[in-house]
Parts: sequence; C-alpha cells; structure tokens
Amino acid sequence: MTRIYARIFADCFWVKHGMRTITTLIAFCLLYCAVFASDEGVRDWSFRNAVQPILAKAGCNSGACHGAAAGKNGFKLSLRGYDDEGDYRAIAKNAFGRRLDLADPGQSLLLTKATGATAHKGGERFDTGSKEYKILAEWIANGAPEPKADDPRIVRIELLPAQSRSKIGAEIQMTVQSTFSNGETIDVTRWAKYSASNAAVAIVDDNGKAKVIGNGEGAITAWYLSRIAISNVASPYEKQVPDETFAKEARANFIDDIALEKLKELRLAPSPMADDATFLRRAFIDTIGALPTADEARAFLAETAPNKRAMLIEELLSRSEFVDYWSYKWSDLLLVSSEKLKPDAMWAYYHWVRDNVERNTPWDEMVRQLVTAKSSTVENGAANFFVLHGDASEATETITQAFMGLSINCAKCHNHPLEKWTNDQYYEMANLLARVRSKNGPGDGNRIVFCASDGDLIQPLTGKARSPRPLDGTAIAMGSTADRREHLANWLVSKNNPYFARSIVNRVWANFFNAGLVMNVDDMRATNPASNEKLLSAAAAFLVENKFDLKALMRAILNSATYQRDSRTLPENAGDSRYYARYYPRRIMAEVLLDAMSQVTGSTTQFPNYPERFRAIQLPDSNVASYFLKSFGRPNRSITCECERTGEPSMAQALHLSNGDTMNQKLEAKDNAIGKAFAAHIPVEKIVEDLYLGALSRFPTSVERTKILAVIAQTDPKEMRATIEDVYWGVLSSKEFLFNR
Repeated sequence: MTRIYARIFADCFWVKHGMRTITTLIAFCLLYCAVFASDEGVRDWSFRNAVQPILAKAGCNSGACHGAAAGKNGFKLSLRGYDDEGDYRAIAKNAFGRRLDLADPGQSLLLTKATGATAHKGGERFDTGSKEYKILAEWIANGAPEPKADDPRIVRIELLPAQSRSKIGAEIQMTVQSTFSNGETIDVTRWAKYSASNAAVAIVDDNGKAKVIGNGEGAITAWYLSRIAISNVASPYEKQVPDETFAKEARANFIDDIALEKLKELRLAPSPMADDATFLRRAFIDTIGALPTADEARAFLAETAPNKRAMLIEELLSRSEFVDYWSYKWSDLLLVSSEKLKPDAMWAYYHWVRDNVERNTPWDEMVRQLVTAKSSTVENGAANFFVLHGDASEATETITQAFMGLSINCAKCHNHPLEKWTNDQYYEMANLLARVRSKNGPGDGNRIVFCASDGDLIQPLTGKARSPRPLDGTAIAMGSTADRREHLANWLVSKNNPYFARSIVNRVWANFFNAGLVMNVDDMRATNPASNEKLLSAAAAFLVENKFDLKALMRAILNSATYQRDSRTLPENAGDSRYYARYYPRRIMAEVLLDAMSQVTGSTTQFPNYPERFRAIQLPDSNVASYFLKSFGRPNRSITCECERTGEPSMAQALHLSNGDTMNQKLEAKDNAIGKAFAAHIPVEKIVEDLYLGALSRFPTSVERTKILAVIAQTDPKEMRATIEDVYWGVLSSKEFLFNR
C-alpha cells in the first residue's frame, strides 16, 4: 500500500510540475509517511458516507457547479449528493470511466482537477496534503467501491454548543457530531456546510467558526448528508434594564409572561401601553379590517369602564365585518379566484370559506373538509381546491405551504438543499393525492371531484412509485383502495403533527403583530427558527387545548399587554424588530385602506359586476379590475405565498393618492360626507372633529384644530367646500392614516 501512495503522489506531482524523478518519488514517500503513518491505517472509505460529504463541502455538487440541472461540461452530479447510486455512476462509470484511474490513482481526473493539476474551471478545491485528498485517494486505491445497501446510514447530527450567550465580537467554534445506524459517532465539523439565519446577529465561516456581530438572537445551521442541526446564539442588548421594569409590567395571560421573559433575557425594555385611541383603531383594523366610525370612536373614548378594552374585543369578534375580513384572508390563502374557476364554482368556494368563518368552525375541521373534499364543485365549494390544483404535486405543495408553512417544492427534483426533506419523502407525500380525479358535471364550470381506486405517482429518479406516506408520518399499503386523503388528513390535523398548529398560530400572530414569530409566515423550516420558540410552542399548545378555536387564540392575543403596547420606541428597545418590545407599525393592506377611504369620505367604490356599496374586503375574487388595489399590493392568488401581497410603499402609490382618480373622485362626489355635512349645516368645527375621529380614531390636537380653523376662517364662503376637501386630503394621505400603529 505504501508503494501505491508513493505512486499516487509522484504521479500527481509529475502532472502538476512536468517531471518524474527518483528524488520526487522519495520526497513523496516521505510525505506519505509524514501524513499517514500516524493514522489508523488505510480505511475502506464509503462512497455514501465519506466521498459524498467531501464533494458537497467542496461545492462540486452545488447548484452553481456539477449539481446544476444540466451539470457542467458534461459532468453532472445530484444536488448536494442526494442520489448516491447516480453520482457513483457519473464518477466511476460514465464517459468510459475516465474520471478514475484505478491502476494509477494519482492521475484520476477526480483528483487532478480538484487540486488544480489539470485545468478546471472550478479552480482548486483542496490541495494534495489535505485530508480530503487522502480520503479520495484511498477510496480510489481500494478500487473505488460503490455504495452498498448495507452501508451505515446517517441517523442525526448534533451542532455544539446548542446554545450560547456572548457579547459582540465573540467567536465560537462549532462542532458537528454525526451518528450512524451502526452506533458510530464521528466528528464531521470539517465536512459540514454552515449558514446563519440572522446575519445581523451572527455569521459563520466555512470551518464552523461563528462570530457575534450584533445584538439579539440568531441561529447557526449545520448541514451534513441531508441532516440539519441548529445552534442558537444570543447576544443581549447593551443597555442595562432593571429587573423591576419587567416585574411591574401588566400581564394578562401566558403571552405576556413568555414575551417579557424573552425581553428580560435580551435586556429590552417594553414600551408602555398604547392610549385608547391607538388601541381602538389598531384592534378594529387587525380584527375586522375596518375603521371605527366617528361615533364609535367618540363613544369608546368617553367610556370609563375599566374593562372597556375587553368588552370591545368581544364585540369585534362577534361582528359581521369579522366574517368579511377573515373570509377574505382565508380566500387569499386558499386561492379563491375566477381566473381559473367559473363564476358559480368560484362563488361556491368563497361561500364555503365564509360559512366556516361565520360558524367559527375549528381550524382542524375546516382543513380536514378541504383536504378530503369531493363531489360537485358547485354544491361542495371545498372541492374546487382540487380543480385549482390539477395534479398531485401542485396539491401537495399548496397543502404543505398553507397548512404547515413548509415549502417542499425543492424536493420534487432533489433532496432539499436547506432542509431535511428528501426526494423520496416528496413523492411519498404526493402519492397520497395521486388518485384524486375530476370530471365534468352538469352546469357551467361544475366539476365532479372523486377518488379513483388505483393510480400512483411515479418518482422520476427511480421510475417507481413510493409508498404513500405523510412527511414524518406512517405509510399506508400501496394496494389499499381506500381514499388516501383520509390518512393524509388524519396526520395533517393531528395534535401530534408539530407543524399544523404552529403554522396557523404563526399566521394569526402575524396578522395582529405585523410580524410573525417566524418570518416569513410561509417559511417555517427548521433553519429559520422562531424569534421566541417558547412562545410559539405555548401558543400552539393553547390552540390545541382550545380545540383549534381561532377566536380563542385571537382573544388571547388581543387582550395581552404585549399586543396593546405602544409602537413608539424607547432608548432601551430602539433596536428591536422581532421580540415584541413594542408594536410594529405597517401600512394598511390595500383592501382595508380602500374601504377606509370610502368610509371616511362617505363615497363608496363601485366594482365591476358587483352590487353598489360592496366593500373591497367583501370581494370573493381577486380577479377584479382595480388600479388602486393593484398598485397597493393586492395578491393575484396564483400561489400560496404571503410574498404575493406587498405592503411596501412605492412612488406609484404616492402619485395615485395625489393625482389618481380614487381619492379625488371620492372627495369631489356631491353626496359624500362633506356634501351631506354642508347640506345639514353642520359647523366646520364638528366636520373637522368627525374627520379626525373617523379617520384617526382620535380628536384633533389643539395645534391641529387651531391651524385648520384659522385657514377656514380666512376662506371665501364660495371656496369653503374646496378648503374642506383639502383638509380631508391632508388627513387621508398622512402616514398616520395609511399606517396601522
């Protein structure tokens, strides 16, 4: 074996430097002794467990190199080595086996290209003295054995330290331990791939050395052989906050207890409670997607009962606008649209959503109805889900995204590069939906959804069907003729499914706090941990205990002091954007904003083919012409992703508010709120007060009142309406109106 290694190194040196001498041979023999004499001897390296990690670490099978869909320069590997057998063939057999030279291993292209001895567009990936070179050389010298069915399989990896608490500037060397099915545990720190989930807090290099660069919490992720491990890195903020600050804070329920615990850990002082006007407007917008009227605002601000906020919350949860708003929200999620559905089917789908919201159907029951829906799409609106998703793959991807917050799309072609989901698991999950069929029914757009007794989805990699199995669930028999969706639904809505409750909690949480416990709400992968894992787990457990009653969760959120905090920052929490030391303002969603303008101006928006006074939030369909809704970020409902909706300000929005038809037509309408006030001879002081109460849920300040009335006093009576219109425009285009704070 010593002669083999001497030949390997001599050949490699000769290829690189163009000479072969006795001196060279002796030098490399000595090098071999120096490098390998102290090792445990030549190992029978496994292609699956030793070669593949090296190729992944070196980037050879990355998407930018030979792991690309078409490979590179005629050499194609599976992305990050998910296909061991295929990769072995590509390296050892394809192109007449030219990439390996078993008789003269040192001249194998696999080695000479990786070390730069032979021209290689990917550059030098490692040098001849590295451990990577040693392992590959030994594997080739041993005959390049193929992956075996009885190879030990990786069970898990562990990233240490699992938790750390450090100051800015601290460095932490991570260690990765892998455990295999034969019980062997190996240090694979050298070959793991690393990434940081919150680079504002901590970064990590290719060798697993993390550096803390900011305050807050971040996570370091290690990937090895399609296994993931996480290490949480905390760096408390620098300002000291006395313990009594947290001890004296109001606590309504478990949300406050856990949120304050996190704030104390990170030394983030909580902002004070929002005033009544701010809470009133915020609660209306977040719960029912509408503003309180001027009279409602006036009454609430005058109310002296100590529990008036709790009473308001109960009222909001029982209002008809609650049904409008949450029907719209879930229609976004479930892609209700006439772009792919005929009108009768679209309306049936929407009414199914709305009826469930109105009855306060538990979320697990509602999802079960959807996933197992069949029969006429006009009679059973939920069945339209399977018309919108024409094949098993589409339905699988939407179900996992909508109800578990998981994007497994990548696993359709290869093992997920950032998660644990494999190509096998994708096709096992999708095969649960492979027998869903539809056919034409009586009437325009009516489809009959049913489940066939046979048919399977073929996995392209193997050319065979995988056993139907939910993600991390148990498989069912391939030969069973029962509706596989029942098995899927049982697993999906189970209390033991760790993803289901957490996903809907995160969606509801993001609606009320303007930031999910996991951001983004559709991205609940293990490598994107929650800002407060304990709080997310507790809220999910609370929902399960309350039998998936979403109103119970909303009630707990609305009553919490955490939700009722002011949005203004303190010096001690100015850097917070994830831990709920304050409320996070955001621009009001497009449909709610348009309805708010209509309500304040008293001028409705007429939507094509819909009744007069139909509000935007009542629309069942996103496929409705409206420049305002489009420019302010309404989603198209083409994919289940929160990214379809945007709340970012833009120049188009500013120009439309200033010069567009929407606000100008509402202000100029003869029978709007201004016209009616003038006809009723209401004093201008009352008009201004009602405007502020109706738009901002507060009275004008003394400064605002004085300035506005001074301008009005100098106005020619003939120009009075135009002046009032200008006042309206100033309020309705203000940041305070456009944002929910």
